[in-house]
Amino acid sequence: MNNSLKNKNILITAGPTWVPIDKVRVITNVFGGNLGVEIAKNISKTGAKVTFLFGPGRAILPKESANLKIIKFKYYSDLLRLIKKEIGSKKYDIVIHSAAVADYIPTKTDKGKIKSGQQDLSIQFKPTKKIVDLIKKIDPKIFLVKFKLEVGVSEKKLIDIAYNSMLQSKADLIVANEFSSVFKDHKAFIIDTKKNIVKVSGKGAISTTLIKEMISHLK
Repeated sequence: MNNSLKNKNILITAGPTWVPIDKVRVITNVFGGNLGVEIAKNISKTGAKVTFLFGPGRAILPKESANLKIIKFKYYSDLLRLIKKEIGSKKYDIVIHSAAVADYIPTKTDKGKIKSGQQDLSIQFKPTKKIVDLIKKIDPKIFLVKFKLEVGVSEKKLIDIAYNSMLQSKADLIVANEFSSVFKDHKAFIIDTKKNIVKVSGKGAISTTLIKEMISHLK
């Protein structure tokens, strides 16, 4: 594989985040982090120095190596802290933010265990800080790859939403997915800031194509 990423410091996030509602219960999502694992494995083979932040997903993690350091997290707050720490203390060339991050957190978290047997239970939520939007604010020179997932939209609508999302975060590339294909053939669109679009299917192909696109755009 092309070694244009050799010795570059790359931070990758993957997997879901947990949001606690009490001491024993959490709200999370259905994503396992498999695509992020595939990307981390393939990029580490290029000779890049990969730091891989992995949430509580079902994906099987690769073994750590000289080129792959794995840091596990569980909660949204953990990921936020780790992102700030890593980017604030270390020079990263590329950040690939594929983690499925919580969009909302409870306004209050029960300090014990919410009592069972209640007829109705209401939990109020507030929006989380968009972690991906912080990355370029901390280090504007980072090459940022963002991921965007939508449900039940056309390809054109998905591409338009993803493109605008990329601009909002000042990302350099975005990988757009539609939910219905993620657990099947996993179709994706890799889009750049000029709205050039590469359509690809399969987690392995998404990973290798993303690497090629990054190398091309870094030149």
